Amino acid sequence: MRCDGGMLPRERVLAALRYQAPDVVPVRIAPVAAGLHEHGRKLVDLIQACGHDFGDLSGLQVPEPPPPEHYDADGRYHAFATDEWGIRWEYRIFGIWGHPVEWPLEHWSSLDAYQLPPAPPEAGPDVDLARQRVAKERETYYTLGGFGQLFELLRALRPFEKVLMDLVDDTPEVHRLADLITDHYLAHVRRSLATGVDGVTFADDHGTQQAMITSPGLFRSFFAPRYRHWFEAVKAADRAIFFHVCGQISPILENFSHLGVDAIWPQLTAFELPELARACRDLGMAVELHPDRGELMQRGTPQEIRDYVLRLVDLFQTHQGGSWLYLEVDPGFPWPNVEALFNVAMELRGV
Repeated sequence: MRCDGGMLPRERVLAALRYQAPDVVPVRIAPVAAGLHEHGRKLVDLIQACGHDFGDLSGLQVPEPPPPEHYDADGRYHAFATDEWGIRWEYRIFGIWGHPVEWPLEHWSSLDAYQLPPAPPEAGPDVDLARQRVAKERETYYTLGGFGQLFELLRALRPFEKVLMDLVDDTPEVHRLADLITDHYLAHVRRSLATGVDGVTFADDHGTQQAMITSPGLFRSFFAPRYRHWFEAVKAADRAIFFHVCGQISPILENFSHLGVDAIWPQLTAFELPELARACRDLGMAVELHPDRGELMQRGTPQEIRDYVLRLVDLFQTHQGGSWLYLEVDPGFPWPNVEALFNVAMELRGV
């Protein structure tokens, strides 16, 4: 699939990553279950009409609804599930990230007996099939694999406040657990690389709305060396590194660049946008532009959404490379706002 400009989607993303001008504004769409569940087939149709550059969405379908037992007596969604890490989660909105309510490592006395999930194989029939699928998609689209996270998993395996104290106290146990997680996700990284993807995605939230959760120094001493283990494998394979991080993380933006991150997906509302645009362009780090899915998308007007998106691509000079739109529809977005978001994206793509 080509837009009017003539580039293939993969060529378009590669140009943007290199800070070269794409033919039209690149777009990455995350077809999350929650938004698809709320808006149904009309959202699927809109996504497919827009098109995106990060994989084939032609087979996208509306997810099956949750079973009746996932609703309480008042008809509200309320589910619990225990994942492969032994973390018990509570969910209040279908398709949206939950909250841990039971932590397998609430007490460090459980660490010696704790078993991590099995690491994924780096070779075998499943990897061969995935490699064939990726090779086919790469003929047209930019492909991503993944992934790795550290801070978010630490604070799901242990209560958040305990993790913060562990980090400040520099306990041996938190280092031991972090190393186990790093090794585990290194296997995920290597598996993704074995399938031949163009880039590998990572995610960890390090900021609040106003400031970082930890000190910049602690990020550099505790997290950065462990991220480097993952990133070195990606760079050795000559692939790109994508990193999603929420919150205000200006003090470590340069560290992400020095670690080799090629594209960052930040929480735009936590930044002064002109300063973020300047900093990322100076660092040569591409930016995924995710319009505010809180105040703007839930309570804004279609015109405000259109104006915001046009301002984003102007501020970040998207037509000159170095950024693209990231579109994700969550519950609570009025349908006219969803249409406005995709309509301006399609306009920018010449669709």
